Amino acid sequence: MDLVVALVLGVSCLLLLSVWRQSSGRGKLPPGPTPLPIIGNILQIDVKNISKSLTNLSKDYGPVFTLYLGRKPMVVVHGYEAVKEALDDLGEAFSGRGTFPVIERLNNELGVIFSNGTKWKELRRFSLMTLRNFGMGKRSIEDRVQEEARCLVEELRKNSGSPSDPTFILGCAPCNVICSIIFQNRFDYKDKNFLNLMGKFNENFKILNSPWMQEKHNQQSEFTIESLLATVTDMFVAGTETTSTTLRYGLLLLLKHQEITAKAQEEIEHVIGRHRSPCMQDRSHMPYTDAVVHEIQRYINLIPNNVPHAATCNIKFRNYIIPKGTDLITSLTSVLHDDKEFPNPETFDPGHFLDENGNFKKSDYFMPFSTGKRMCVGEGLARMELFLFLTTILQNFKLKPVIDPKDIDTTPIANAFGCVPPLYQLCFIPV
Repeated sequence: MDLVVALVLGVSCLLLLSVWRQSSGRGKLPPGPTPLPIIGNILQIDVKNISKSLTNLSKDYGPVFTLYLGRKPMVVVHGYEAVKEALDDLGEAFSGRGTFPVIERLNNELGVIFSNGTKWKELRRFSLMTLRNFGMGKRSIEDRVQEEARCLVEELRKNSGSPSDPTFILGCAPCNVICSIIFQNRFDYKDKNFLNLMGKFNENFKILNSPWMQEKHNQQSEFTIESLLATVTDMFVAGTETTSTTLRYGLLLLLKHQEITAKAQEEIEHVIGRHRSPCMQDRSHMPYTDAVVHEIQRYINLIPNNVPHAATCNIKFRNYIIPKGTDLITSLTSVLHDDKEFPNPETFDPGHFLDENGNFKKSDYFMPFSTGKRMCVGEGLARMELFLFLTTILQNFKLKPVIDPKDIDTTPIANAFGCVPPLYQLCFIPV
């Protein structure tokens, strides 16, 4: 009995000590649920659906609150106003990249996505400049995406309308666009080198071997071969996986909602027809299809809690003092699924982006690429790919499900860092 009492007293003291240490010496952090010693608030988070847990906690603690994942505090920012204030209005102060242990072990904080400070600023500036030099925002990039869309259609035709899992081929298409930008060449989908590249993004980047070799003796330079390889790898991983997952999830939603698919195809037939490839100029004449693409991104909520940010200095935020180095979780779910901006946000409805006259309606709440200083470098390319790939597929095929549409489950199989759709098959029936 004495042992049990001593154990209870010991745990209680540890709990009080933990709370005291976590609340002292760290500025005036926002309130939040009481953390347990060592493990923090991890038991109060559903790791299979973190965004839902954060939404539930925000109901008790408001739009800004503190969580402890282990002994480290993380400030959670929930809701459009708070997210915009943190990432746009205080963008420089929260432009640091939060801790991401798995990635840090893989790339030693190199590249443009997970780096910090001067390294990040120089590599981001370099990435944007290089993408522009390679044609980003110009007709030449659109030509590459159109070419890849045509190749994608031809590859899909080879299935002869039989059931197929689109995962692999929808990964090849955006990856090939990145290849065409960096290598000035696309690859056949069966090419062994291309398949190897899909598995090993960090090999054979000969295009990077010469222009910066004056830099190898500059100890202050961020343009080392290792750093540039990591930056290119970032472009491949981010530019391939995010776009292909969105396409795959989008097709699943269109399979389930056949009436939406039919209406989009009717608009495509009216504006483009079947004898020329879709182009970006068509988008302004296709409000419904444009709304469908936006609604796919809004609905699937691909990166629910964004990539972690961090405070680059001690910063006052909503009457709280956030110490330098504190990680920041910004809930994109709370913005993309805001029920005032998007009524019935859990329903897939292109009407969320249409006004009463059927015209496309922009929304400041549309943040699938985040916002502020560290918003996605490849947003322009991703938007182009999603519109052209989806429009070209719908122009050329009827999407036929292998089960009754009402039985199609669109619930993600993973909803932690990213939302991943369940595996499925469909038939691409040529029209």
